[in-house]
Amino acid sequence: MLWKKISAVALTATLAASVAAGCGSKDDEKAAEPQTASPGAASAAPEEIVDLEVWYTNLGYKPIDKGSKLYEFYKEKLGVGIIHPYVEWNGGTNYLNQLNMKIAANEMPDMFLPQQGMESSLAKNGAIADLTDLLPKYAPNLWNAIPKEVWDIVKANDPTGNGRIYYVPGVLDYGRMGGLIRKDWLDKVGLPMPKTQDDFVKVLEAFRDKDPNGNGQKDEIPTGGREQAAWMDHLFAMYGVAMMEGKPDWDIYDGKLTYSAVTPNMKAALEFAAKLYKDGLLDKETLLNNKAKWDGKIDSDKVGIYYHWAEDVGTHIEKIFKNTGVKGDYSVLPIPEVPGYKGFYTMKKMGNPIWVVKNNKDQKKLMATMKLLNNLYDKTKWEDLFYGAEGMHHELKDGKKVSITPDKSTQENKLFSPFNDLDTLDYKMNLLKTATSEERAWALGQNLRNMPENQKYVKTIAGDGLPASIYDGFADINNRTLYVEYATKIILGQFPISKFDEFVEKWNKSGGEEVTKRAREWYAKIGK
Repeated sequence: MLWKKISAVALTATLAASVAAGCGSKDDEKAAEPQTASPGAASAAPEEIVDLEVWYTNLGYKPIDKGSKLYEFYKEKLGVGIIHPYVEWNGGTNYLNQLNMKIAANEMPDMFLPQQGMESSLAKNGAIADLTDLLPKYAPNLWNAIPKEVWDIVKANDPTGNGRIYYVPGVLDYGRMGGLIRKDWLDKVGLPMPKTQDDFVKVLEAFRDKDPNGNGQKDEIPTGGREQAAWMDHLFAMYGVAMMEGKPDWDIYDGKLTYSAVTPNMKAALEFAAKLYKDGLLDKETLLNNKAKWDGKIDSDKVGIYYHWAEDVGTHIEKIFKNTGVKGDYSVLPIPEVPGYKGFYTMKKMGNPIWVVKNNKDQKKLMATMKLLNNLYDKTKWEDLFYGAEGMHHELKDGKKVSITPDKSTQENKLFSPFNDLDTLDYKMNLLKTATSEERAWALGQNLRNMPENQKYVKTIAGDGLPASIYDGFADINNRTLYVEYATKIILGQFPISKFDEFVEKWNKSGGEEVTKRAREWYAKIGK
């Protein structure tokens, strides 16, 4: 794939130069300030609706076209027109490739979710807007919603070194990610929730051998993940490996901020994963699964344990019921105890950049984007945004909004979920309680149960807020190229575990030492 061959950051840095030539200046921003009508003027003309092209995650839903149902809904609620072309997400890989091509063609979207640290090179090249002065003035709802200490970290992370703001960060006060286990399968095989690693292995063996889904085919997959050794963090969590969605992260090891991929903890975790694979306890296609393929296995009542959002198991449970008639139960997997290690599921309160804004020469578009951000973070609108368009995403029953079961063949992509990007546990739980209809309560109730349960096992890592700029000049490290190669071959048994030491040596020599130096300087600078 393209991302394996070239760095998104390096590519964006090259392409952004062509965009920068068409960017607006601070004088343009000043000139674009809203004008107040003079006294005695005729009644105001209808407000002009400006259309904006917005790119964000789309997991297979329909695009938003001008005049469509969701376009009209967003126009009413947010005061702008939203054009959202369909771009396959595919774990972010296809999205990143398509976005880079748009930037290369000088067709950058007006607002979009950046990937792989591309916001750093885009900011340096002047391709995205400096939001430092724009947000307080034109998007105060957003500005005031995010804590000052978070903005301070964003400023400290400014790739230009000038303490400016170039992206809107995600903010979260709870841990979403965790291991999820079929509690109903445990009951069928007569085993309790595993407490130790040995218990965990016994559960996997029972899931493999005892036909817990009851279809007589012994097609159960005890556990697994996806390509690039991703989305099986529960196997690494028990060894205290800081990791988000399969991406190694930074935490304190031996008293210093260190990249978890090069620690003894990682070596032990990879050795364990390789043994599971050899023994048939890890999906044989783990390192080939893309998101759609892995989700398909989960939704077909075949997967005993997977790793994802604890608050979203109801979606899979409903699909399993639709596909097989089975009412399953995915519960939070406690961290299995491993002697000598303190396990945890990785939590980051400061999320990745959520939005960047094109440094638009068209000031109407730039101001419309500010309006969008201001309205998007108006909490009085969040309930409407959650439910989406009537008749497509929800319906009225006895005067109450009730969500319609997701249907990718008919529903446009419900683009804005600010409660996912600026969120508290209490807010999300109250929202889900309100939104859960009686007919869906059996499934979505598992979300509500798992969210607080997952907090028992999460830890905020020391690298929370670490900027992607530490990888500047070392794209392969940012893309985990060397890590993915060695991790994949070790798990498959193509490399012995002794090869891990070779990986660490190569990683350090190929830029790891410099990246570590930068990371520790950042850690000292923010006074953590």
